[in-house]
Parts: sequence; structure tokens; C-alpha cells
Amino acid sequence: MSKERIRILLVDDHEVVRDGVKALIDTNDDLTVVAEAGSVKEAIAQAERTKPDVVVMDVRLADGSGIEATREIRARLEKTQVLMLTSFADDEALFASIMAGAAGYVLKQIRGGELIRAIREVGAGRSLLDPEVTRSVLDRLRKGKTMRDEKLARLSAQEERILTLIARGQTNGQIGKELKLAEKTVKNYVSAILSKLEVARRAEAAAYLARHTTPPGSAG
Repeated sequence: MSKERIRILLVDDHEVVRDGVKALIDTNDDLTVVAEAGSVKEAIAQAERTKPDVVVMDVRLADGSGIEATREIRARLEKTQVLMLTSFADDEALFASIMAGAAGYVLKQIRGGELIRAIREVGAGRSLLDPEVTRSVLDRLRKGKTMRDEKLARLSAQEERILTLIARGQTNGQIGKELKLAEKTVKNYVSAILSKLEVARRAEAAAYLARHTTPPGSAG
């Protein structure tokens, strides 16, 4: 029995990059490229026209940012997942991508097989962040100092502890064991944290905390 193919929109302002990624995707029976785009405007239009399962999105586009395009596409097409593809390991772009609703963020230096795996993971509705990219973010969270912020100030001490553990990638079950709480209690705390930070996903909450944490050695 044949599975439905994962339908993909490729967004990159370099045609040669799109051609290379498309050629790689075309060697896989479960994936198909339904459209291509080279700009923010074109990406949004093609996404609305084709309603793809996954958008492979370049962070930097000729007429703006892939992050801006991601935010717009995610607002219009809730079921479409976005995998950011970038040449640079940039903390701020990573935070902004997660806050815009991207499900994954990988570097262009990724091996072909790993890119295909990433597309499949995101297409299956799972979040995927390149460990090389996220390591510096986690370092900032572990060693840095949290800056004053109006939304973070809404959290209780226990909620702050739980948010820090979320940012370190722990599940509700793991958090419950560490803090000696029932998993259902942790789930209730997580819902309260998302509500107070005005975000929808755990990854967005982690990114919010990281963005408001100063890197080790910086002033402030």
C-alpha cells in the first residue's frame, strides 16, 4: 500500500540551490516538490496556492526574511510545517524562527540524507532543531543571566524552574521526576507558562527564555 507523499514547497532566492535540493528530493518516492519560490511574496502566494505539507525555507531572501514569510504562512496555513535552511548558525535567527512557528532549523552544510530525514520528521509533525545550532542557545541558558522582562516576571518561582527545564529539552515526565511532581501537575504548569508568555508551543517558550538571557561574559 503506497503512503501519501509529503508535498514540499522549496523557497530559496538562488535557483541553483533550489535545483540541487529538488534533485535530491526527487530521488525519494515518498516526497514530491509541488512548487518553488525565490522571494517572500512568492513564497506566501505559492504556499496559499499549493497548501504544502512542508516548506523548506531559506532564512535570507532577496526581498526580506524567510522568518517573515514563515510567520505569514503559519498564520494562514496551520497544518503547513516549515523547515528553515540557512548557511549561518545564528542564535537570533534561531530564536526568531521558533517564535515565527518554524518546526525545524538546519544548516545548509547538512548531508543530503540528513536533510531528507529532517523533511520527513517535520512532515510527520515533529519538531526538529539542529543540535549544532541549538548548542550555543543551551550554553547561553545554562551559563547566562536572565534579563528583566515583563512577561517572565509573571512567572512564579516554580514556573521559572519548569521553564528552564523545558528549555533544556526535558519532557513533562522528566520534569516531574526532578521536581517530585505528578506529570499532570507539570502539564498544568506548562499550560500556565505558555499562557503567561503568550506563546503556543514549548519551543517558543524556550526561545523566549533564551532571548532574554544574556550570554556569559556580557554586561547587563
